[in-house]
Amino acid sequence: MADPGRRLDVPRGSTRGLSNFLRLDPDAVGRFAEGIARFLGTGRFLAVQTIIVIVWITLNVAAVNLRWDPYPFILLNLAFSTQAAYAAPLILLAQNRQADRDRVQAEEDRARAASTRADTEYLARELAALRVAVGELATRDFIRGELGRLLEEDGEHREKKRKKKEREAARAQAEGAK
Repeated sequence: MADPGRRLDVPRGSTRGLSNFLRLDPDAVGRFAEGIARFLGTGRFLAVQTIIVIVWITLNVAAVNLRWDPYPFILLNLAFSTQAAYAAPLILLAQNRQADRDRVQAEEDRARAASTRADTEYLARELAALRVAVGELATRDFIRGELGRLLEEDGEHREKKRKKKEREAARAQAEGAK
């Protein structure tokens, strides 16, 4: 059998080179970018940066022996430019990731709305079918009317029985008085 390192149909083992060094996990880079963007957008970052700038300028103006960046503050300007050069792409990357999440969320919301709409339409059709079926049955008002009529008939029937008993009782008294 041939040596696997020399065969063309077998992948090579890990090679050490610049391309392997530069292979980064896009999610890890994205999470890092979002963390930086979140930090750059805080009041704490602005306060710390302001304090550093004030100390930098104060030391370079007041402390004669420590002047590492004299008045035009070129080194400070270079530091700001470097910070901006790295911050801008990181912020854009974080915004792109957020836009992707928002797009996925919007698609899920649309799908959920379509499903809800379909369910609502189905329930409306079922309700209409039930109304048609119930239309053939007795309605609540019809049942109430029938019960009321039966109660009236029952009341009249009881009234007739009571009067009949009273007449029989009156006859029995009349016969007993004779």
